Amino acid sequence: MLKQYTITVNGTAYDVTVEEKTGAAPVAPVAAQPTPATPAAKPATPADTAGNIEVKTGAAGKVFNIPTSVGQSVKRGDPVIIIEAMKMEIGVTAPEDGVIASIDVEVGDMVESGDVLATLN
Repeated sequence: MLKQYTITVNGTAYDVTVEEKTGAAPVAPVAAQPTPATPAAKPATPADTAGNIEVKTGAAGKVFNIPTSVGQSVKRGDPVIIIEAMKMEIGVTAPEDGVIASIDVEVGDMVESGDVLATLN
C-alpha cells in the first residue's frame, strides 16, 4: 500500500510517496502536523541578511579565528577573518570601510579561494 505525505524541510515542502510494508514491526503513531495552504515563510539565512560588500578569501584554508562580530565597524584593510593555510595565519581584510552585516563561516570551516566569508554594509 502506498501512502503520500508532504514533508517540509527548511521551509521547502516535498511530496513523498512511501510504501507501507506488511509484517513490519508496529511503529508508535506520530502526531500529525497540518499542511499549510501556502508555503511556510523561509527562515532568514546569511544571504538574506547580507550586506552589499563581499569579503572574499584569496586562498584555500581553514577558518582559524574570527576577530570581528556582526554590527562592528571596520576600516579598509582591517582583518575580518583569519584563515590558516599552509601552517600560516592569513588575514582576510575588509575591502573598504563599513559595518559587518554577516559572518558566513565558523571557526574550523574549510574555505576555498574566492569564497565569501562575510559581508559589509
